[in-house]
Amino acid sequence: MSTAYVAPLKDMQFVLNRLAGIDRIAQLPGCEEATSDVVDAILEEAGKFAGGVLAPLNQEGDKLGVKWHDKQVTMPPGFGEAYRQFVEAGWNGLSCDSEFGGQGLPKVVAAAVQEMWKASNIAFSLCPLLTLGAIEALALCGTAKQKETFLPNMVSGLWTGTMNLTEPQAGSDLAAVRSRAVPQGDGSYRIFGQKIFITYGEHDMAENIVHLVLARTPDAPEGVKGISLFVVPKFLVNDDGSLGQRNDAWCVSIEHKLGIHASPTCVMAYGDNGGAVGYLIGKENDGLKYMFVMMNAARFAVGLEGLAIGERAYQLALSYAKERTQGRAIEGSAGPVAIIHHPDVRRMLMLMKSQIEAMRALAYVVAAAHDVALQHPDEAERRRNQAFVDLMIPVVKGWSTETGNEIAYLGVQVHGGMGYIEETGAAQHLRDARITTIYEGTTGIQANDLIGRKLARDGGATLKAVIALIEQTATDLAGIGDSDADADFVAIATALRAGVAALSRAAAYIVTGYGSDIRGVSVGAVPFLKLLGIVAGGWQMARAALAARADIAAGNADPFLPAKIVTTRFYADHVLSAASGLCETVVSGGAGALALTEEQF
Repeated sequence: MSTAYVAPLKDMQFVLNRLAGIDRIAQLPGCEEATSDVVDAILEEAGKFAGGVLAPLNQEGDKLGVKWHDKQVTMPPGFGEAYRQFVEAGWNGLSCDSEFGGQGLPKVVAAAVQEMWKASNIAFSLCPLLTLGAIEALALCGTAKQKETFLPNMVSGLWTGTMNLTEPQAGSDLAAVRSRAVPQGDGSYRIFGQKIFITYGEHDMAENIVHLVLARTPDAPEGVKGISLFVVPKFLVNDDGSLGQRNDAWCVSIEHKLGIHASPTCVMAYGDNGGAVGYLIGKENDGLKYMFVMMNAARFAVGLEGLAIGERAYQLALSYAKERTQGRAIEGSAGPVAIIHHPDVRRMLMLMKSQIEAMRALAYVVAAAHDVALQHPDEAERRRNQAFVDLMIPVVKGWSTETGNEIAYLGVQVHGGMGYIEETGAAQHLRDARITTIYEGTTGIQANDLIGRKLARDGGATLKAVIALIEQTATDLAGIGDSDADADFVAIATALRAGVAALSRAAAYIVTGYGSDIRGVSVGAVPFLKLLGIVAGGWQMARAALAARADIAAGNADPFLPAKIVTTRFYADHVLSAASGLCETVVSGGAGALALTEEQF
């Protein structure tokens, strides 16, 4: 049984070229090197590294896990060497600013590459994920001295980064953060407090770890308005850039988790021996605003994890379905057949495949919009794309991770009883996927952000613009029908129109009712997020089907293209069809959820 990972380069390249518009991105200032041929070469090399170096460590890393002893963490065998190769190959700084040693490639290219790291070895991938978030926060908010001190080594990967938000009493409520930062009179602070759930807070793969820590200064106001952000290195950095003394920041334990066993989740203690030296980032009391720079990047990256684990689970299930012989076909076989011939197994595999392709398309399109929002010379175009990105980040995070969990579940189901056995690898994907709907903000938090900050605040204007684009795609689909072969497009158009009608009705209900019945509207927040994800994914799949049809008409005989059309039709019939039911849940679901008293539960 194969547990290998093969990067789905053909679909990645198709999405980048035909949906995300990599040629258009390459015309943006600073993105000129991201031509199709260069991007193809990068993806091929990343695929080799992911499949050849990271994937073979995935299952063994899960079995052995990380080890904690005397405030130090030891990674599983092979991880340190893999990280060294990762850094030496320049992968860590792929999308980072060239000023600090990065390659400055667009976010959409980095997204495709990151998908491979996450699919091949999600535990490993979490280390560079947190480092990139810390880099972005320092690059945008740090002083010139902080950037000079930390960024070159973080961009190269010689040093790694973390973000330290929550505490035992706080959970997701950052207003309850109690860690203290005491000014020392020389520009530095002494940090005191404990942080929990710190990914890669301690490990043995890099010579230094740069912690970004939320804490309160002595005169800070209560609540989120009194939180500041500090950079607290594991080892202090001398004026000449060399490493100095060990800072008073220690990993006092690691968590024993359901999954991602090869990723250390640390409890960090600051200041047990006199105070950890830290330096204020940006303005005092503006820390939460700066931390959201990291969190937005991390939320998108976690959405990619849902996609990536889904892809890995699908590849494993598909391989098993082709190899496992059991039962006779419903018709047409004299003896046992591979289970891929059974209709229900095919249904499950198509549910996996179609939703993976929808998630990939949406994520890459959002990443491309992010590049436009950053680099386009026209301010109005930047604002329009940033609004789209802001709207879709909670969807990419929430919908993709919830769907990734469903796909990993289906992967176990395709294996039958063997999926429940750890040796097959299917169970690991299910365990690893489970955290993705929780960290960097649960699905409920993403959904509340979506309906409140992203929908109600602008009266649904950004979503209305997106809906207009989806409706245009549905019109383009419906205009096709000159042969029996195009019946698929009529069916896709019908499903997409029904989906966008459901989305419009649910959005109008939220915008109208948010101010007068916020509790009732909030009951439907997660169903609305799922509805938007399903319809937006169907929109991108419809665009993909239209592009595939155009390529076929131009003489391209690649079997990938008709498969894309069939997969889109399946998505329309089996996934988009849920839109109307989700709309009813959004519009009518509040009464039942809020009616009982606590005693009646």
